[in-house]
Amino acid sequence: MPSQRPIDLVIVGAGLAGGLIVLALRARRPELRVVLVEEAEAAGGNHFWSCFPGDVAAEDRWLIEPLIVHSWGGHEVRFPDHARTFEAGYASLTGERLDAVLRQAVPEDDLIFGQGVGLLSPTSATLADGTVLSAGGVIDARGPGDMRALDLGYQKFVGQEWRCNAPHGLSRPIIMDATVDQSEGYRFVYVLPLSATALFIEDTYYASGPELDVPELRARIAAYARTQGWEGAAEGHAETGVLPVCMDGDVDALWRAEAPGVAKVGLRGGFFHALTGYSLPDAVRIAIAVAKMDDLSGTALREAIQRLARAHWRGQAYYRMLSTLLFRAAEPAERWRVLARFYRLDPALIGRFYAGQSTFTDKVRILTGKPPVPIGRAILALGATR
Repeated sequence: MPSQRPIDLVIVGAGLAGGLIVLALRARRPELRVVLVEEAEAAGGNHFWSCFPGDVAAEDRWLIEPLIVHSWGGHEVRFPDHARTFEAGYASLTGERLDAVLRQAVPEDDLIFGQGVGLLSPTSATLADGTVLSAGGVIDARGPGDMRALDLGYQKFVGQEWRCNAPHGLSRPIIMDATVDQSEGYRFVYVLPLSATALFIEDTYYASGPELDVPELRARIAAYARTQGWEGAAEGHAETGVLPVCMDGDVDALWRAEAPGVAKVGLRGGFFHALTGYSLPDAVRIAIAVAKMDDLSGTALREAIQRLARAHWRGQAYYRMLSTLLFRAAEPAERWRVLARFYRLDPALIGRFYAGQSTFTDKVRILTGKPPVPIGRAILALGATR
């Protein structure tokens, strides 16, 4: 029989951002009734999410530990002019594990799958079947929505699990292999060794538009595997993604675009790294912050999380500048040089960069020395932003 307890909080969207908030509240505020609504039949989507050790504060690591399915003691990068191995660890989470952990942690009556949501207000969510969920507060975590308020490029990818006919010999992830064709813009292949004979291979590239040619990228993955000597076939997990890369915009306009007055998290709320599109560190920080909030009423949630979104936007200004330089100052075939130069820097600096926590000294160091883009083009590109 469905629970008749009043609902303290409805979270719409069971991806990483919404799922982590639910898990944080179940662990830290178990007296609250939190209902999770998801249009798909399971939480987590069809995704791998990965992180470096510095992406999540040590005191917050407990939140993602149950979701980690693979971990390694190091990783490497490859560019046309150099390769480098890093001792820093790397770990991957999966949507499948997130779904399993949520189902174990949350009462069955408080998980609503297979239901889209129409109207949202700060204190209610109207499901596709007409059911109205009234609650103390509502959080919209449905992934990217109307992002026209932002000046965006995109990081796009197709990933496939690759079953090798023989052991592949790879012991650590290849975070970026940019030795592939660079004629159309910055492109790299990302490889995770899942077992002695299984790999997850992802073909990724930066582009101005969101369109994704899935068959072409699948063909690229097969070609890359052959060049590495990994005879086999795509089998098992597969995913696609189009992540926003931000150069400029108006974060308040982003919040007004859909369901004004409702708290927003994840990509919908602007919580992502402006150059990488990476959202896991922010998803953890916001989940922990929500679990610590005394007032989870709709208006209070919106005000508190929007303040965090504005602070995040201010903190991302430097990364938006770098995105502008990558997209508008560097020639497409030369963009790899920007990342190649970056990956020659101090490993600790690189770690802080991915976590979105670059220091002033880091920022100066990244831009010091021979510029990877023409100075004239850089000035024009930066001057053209709003």
